[in-house]
Amino acid sequence: MSPQETKDQFRPENHENDTFLLTTVVGSYPKPKWLNRAKELYEDDDADFDEANWQEAKDDAARLITDEHERAGLDVVVDGEMRRTEMVEFFAHRIEGYEFNGPVKVWGHNYFDKPSVVSEVEYDESWLVDEYEFTAAATDRPVKVPITGPYTLANWSFNEAYDDEEELAYDLADLVNEEIEKLVDAGARYIQIDEPALATTPDDHAIVGEALERIVDDIPEEVRIGLHVCYGDYSRIYPEILEFPVDEFDLELANGDYDQLDVFKDPEFTKDLALGVCDVHVADVESVDEIEDNIKKGLEVVPPEQLVVSPDCGVKLLPREVAFGKMKNMVQAARNVEADLDAGNIDIERGTPTPADD
Repeated sequence: MSPQETKDQFRPENHENDTFLLTTVVGSYPKPKWLNRAKELYEDDDADFDEANWQEAKDDAARLITDEHERAGLDVVVDGEMRRTEMVEFFAHRIEGYEFNGPVKVWGHNYFDKPSVVSEVEYDESWLVDEYEFTAAATDRPVKVPITGPYTLANWSFNEAYDDEEELAYDLADLVNEEIEKLVDAGARYIQIDEPALATTPDDHAIVGEALERIVDDIPEEVRIGLHVCYGDYSRIYPEILEFPVDEFDLELANGDYDQLDVFKDPEFTKDLALGVCDVHVADVESVDEIEDNIKKGLEVVPPEQLVVSPDCGVKLLPREVAFGKMKNMVQAARNVEADLDAGNIDIERGTPTPADD
């Protein structure tokens, strides 16, 4: 199936426009304040708040944020990663071979509970199937599953067991493949691989490409695979990333005021572009008009059938009301642009880029 065909399966039956710009989120969302208090109670040995209470709190938060995504109008929803901690820590706790020795200072007064790989990594318990099944049961809309990629899981850990990081990344890719197979068996059809480390170490794009080949091995073609890469010097990985076996690239461009947009215009962008149209680093809600202008920037790179609309990155650090406002305005802007495209009111010049395989 083409990337466009995998996208069309998420088009709502009652979609009001002929054009369809799929709207979704990258993953994380602000946690309700009461969930953080519940976690403190759960971790307090003197509090009467046991595992069952903690599980109920996470379930309630997952329902709440899934509903919030529905109310914003998103076509594909996520539970906001209510059950997850930091994006490497969460998975490292579930992979045999990792251990934790306490937080390390990364910048300023910020600390990161950086794990160590102390033995060969092995798949033990499922990581995300329960999360997916719960969210899918809580909504009638398609659910996307974000999962931290093997390169980031390797790069953001201390390696004390493997000869090099590349070997570790490939073993982790095999584990990610095993988890995705279980997610597919559970009904998941939209998987997003998060590789923020690629933006900071772009010379390793070949390792990421090989890891992705291992991940998608034997995954049914109707399963949509996206790759999210946070802000960085995209010119150092483009057009090489077009060889990656994914349907969609999710890119952080609003944060840089689209100064790297031209990078993707030549050679031709042959995959789907999930364009960041809201800046998650700014605690102001962009207007619908402003987001419409951002969406139109994406149409300078790809035609409407290849465009997906999302925020730049996860929105977990924003005030919750700001995050919701951005999502709601983003969806309205997408619907407005669709209507304008249907009416022939948008004329975007894309030129004639060099074919990607030249």
